[in-house]
Amino acid sequence: MIAFPKAALLAAALAMPASLPLASPAEASGGISINIAPSNAREARLLRLGLAAYALHQDIETNGHVTQQGAHNAAGIAQGATDQAIIHQDGTGHTGTVSQTGGHNAYGLFQFGQNTTSHVSQTGGQTGLTVQFGW
Repeated sequence: MIAFPKAALLAAALAMPASLPLASPAEASGGISINIAPSNAREARLLRLGLAAYALHQDIETNGHVTQQGAHNAAGIAQGATDQAIIHQDGTGHTGTVSQTGGHNAYGLFQFGQNTTSHVSQTGGQTGLTVQFGW
């Protein structure tokens, strides 16, 4: 292992071109999205059970429910009588919609942080989950 004196490291750092782009925290933005789509009936049942447990814990008594905490959020659900959709948005500037047709669909859309967008469309017995974090 080669040991470099602190003065040499400082000199190398100062010699770097000033034109290198450096992102400041105010400029940094982005997000991460996790999508879950069951690959078999067993996984679909487990995800439906998880959504039902969440609904029970949150005292949600309808098949379609939106919870928003924060500012400048927009959400919408269009569905049939046998569909289940949950949209939970916590933060600022989120947009989320769930559209379900064909019956027996279930979806959970959870958005946190800021400025995330998701539009989900399901037909005929599909199940899924999206969790998004934006910054």
